[in-house]
Amino acid sequence: MIADGRLSEGLRDPAVAAATGEPPADLAVIMLAHNEERHLGRALDALAPVAREIFVVDSFSTDRTVEIALARGATVLQNRFVNYARQFQWALDTAPVTSAWVMRLDADEVIEPDLAAEIRARLPVLPAGIQGVVLKRKHIFMGRWIRHGGRYPLLLLRIWRRGAARIEDRWMDEHMVLSHGRTVTFAGGFADHNLNDLTFFTDKHNKYATREAIDVLAARHDLYRRDLGLTEHDRLAQASWKRAIKEGVYNRLPFQLGPAAFFLYRYIVQLGFLDGKPGLVYHFLQGFWYRFLVDAKVYELEQAIAGIDGRDAMLAEISRRTGHRVGEVSG
Repeated sequence: MIADGRLSEGLRDPAVAAATGEPPADLAVIMLAHNEERHLGRALDALAPVAREIFVVDSFSTDRTVEIALARGATVLQNRFVNYARQFQWALDTAPVTSAWVMRLDADEVIEPDLAAEIRARLPVLPAGIQGVVLKRKHIFMGRWIRHGGRYPLLLLRIWRRGAARIEDRWMDEHMVLSHGRTVTFAGGFADHNLNDLTFFTDKHNKYATREAIDVLAARHDLYRRDLGLTEHDRLAQASWKRAIKEGVYNRLPFQLGPAAFFLYRYIVQLGFLDGKPGLVYHFLQGFWYRFLVDAKVYELEQAIAGIDGRDAMLAEISRRTGHRVGEVSG
């Protein structure tokens, strides 16, 4: 019985993994999903020869997500969604994982064959001091691999020994954090390849902007305990450096200046213009429009809470305006 949720088990076909001639790694994959019928089958098919256990954590999808997961042998857990960090930590605490290693994967991400082979070959022989595996994520946008603008490689801790990591308690930009040990980096291909259109992209980033604005306000007004796990456990220099620049420099700039400066830096200094027309669309939307939207929402919320006294009253007003139960996280 899974508390606060439901569990259903699919039937994994050993012949699928055996088709590669090698057994899967002693690895459990945890994947959050909501209405992911377009991507889920692709992701699970790529994982079939890699993982011994697959857990799809569904937030009550209304499409065929659960059906697809069960048909491919995944175990499905269902839980009410608050935000990504809270949902993933619930999965870590609840899923009946028995594998030695755990992996975080999104439904629109794909493990490529060379990485699958590397996981099977290297994971079983990693020394005891290695507690985590960093992957190099590429981003595919409008059918093109975005190689420039600081977007590749994105180094992400995505595999760890069971019990050795947690997810940061944040509304946005949450990372996995190791409690101890060292990491190693695998070189194989790992792609974020969402197949939806620009309407979906802009809608998703509009929602992201609201969540990131909540984190910015929380830091400015000390509204709740901030999770400093990434800086306390600095085992992933790229992520820590980017976080420090964003919070220590970018968030202090006037919002009339910050987004434009960031876009020009990405597009010119970091050679984003080499990514062609898809790159122009991506870098402008993600590097300028999104950053401007975050800053505008911060400004709007600052105006809304101006003159309000008390942490609880501020949290209540932010919750009312954003539709998020802000007080439930990082209380």
